[in-house]
Amino acid sequence: MTAKDPVCAMVIEESDAVGTSEYDGKTYYFCSMDCKSEFDENPGDYAD
Repeated sequence: MTAKDPVCAMVIEESDAVGTSEYDGKTYYFCSMDCKSEFDENPGDYAD
């Protein structure tokens, strides 16, 4: 299954994600730890 990194918009396979975060009941998948860190600092800016 694919997912879009909410920070950089890269489409990745969920199984290949470097990291995940939970926010408002949804799991977000990331292509890099930099994107995950950016999301974790300001999740409201990136969440759907």
